[in-house]
Amino acid sequence: MAETRLSGLTAPSLSDIEDLAAEAFEKLPAAFRSLCGDIVISVEDFPSADVLDSMNAEEFDLLGLFQGIGLAQDLAVPETGRLPNMIFLYRRPILDYWAEHEETLGAIVTHVLVHEIGHHFGLSDDDIEAIERQAD
Repeated sequence: MAETRLSGLTAPSLSDIEDLAAEAFEKLPAAFRSLCGDIVISVEDFPSADVLDSMNAEEFDLLGLFQGIGLAQDLAVPETGRLPNMIFLYRRPILDYWAEHEETLGAIVTHVLVHEIGHHFGLSDDDIEAIERQAD
């Protein structure tokens, strides 16, 4: 019976993860979201080869990554020609993590998103955990 019930299931798509990330972002405290400015959230299957090389990582090692200018350095970097701050969420490593843990997919996406925003802000782990509790 279980085979019939599960036979139509597919893995969450890039779009599904984008939707979960957008929902998670909207649940964050308004003051926190406003500090993010125009940060771009992008979902990809895996980190690029350049990212993996620069971080000395394997394909499934990274669930997410912040790239850009952190708030502390923001005033020192001229706006001209600067790329937007970005958070990357990596679908396949996230799904792999999900398959091996008891957390919901939404909770994992929220955790990775908040963690990467926290790196952008220079927040401590305690600060990040407090924000995640508010998002739940």
